[in-house]
Amino acid sequence: MTTAHPATPIERVPGRAWTVRLTGYADRSATVSCSNTACTTPARSKDLSALRRFAAQHAAAHAKAATVRANARCHCASIGCEAHPDTRTQCAGAVTLILRHDPTVGRVWNIEEVCAACAPLLTHTTVVARAARPQRASAQPAAPVSAP
Repeated sequence: MTTAHPATPIERVPGRAWTVRLTGYADRSATVSCSNTACTTPARSKDLSALRRFAAQHAAAHAKAATVRANARCHCASIGCEAHPDTRTQCAGAVTLILRHDPTVGRVWNIEEVCAACAPLLTHTTVVARAARPQRASAQPAAPVSAP
């Protein structure tokens, strides 16, 4: 006799990450690149303020369009938690989508799915969204249906 489990375990998937980068050149021009190869970015330009605005808006668009997956692993853990090397923690809690941007550097925007334990340890971070809690099956058995 085979027993089927009503609630199958949720398969974990790697946490996603996008990086939007502004790269400058010696001739005082710059380009914007996105780690998502499907994205289109403007051509190399000397209008740095326009490129910086585009990069910030592009990162915000990724953050807005992404749906946080409750079954994602912490992206921070996949890179050895190198973004917070002085504070070690066990990955735990709900998955959050964060936007990281250090205004003093001003050239890189990161959007990542990380756990609730790592998110507060990452500097210059804004939590954009949290994963919805998965629906759990009721622990109580269903009432028997009586035939008339």
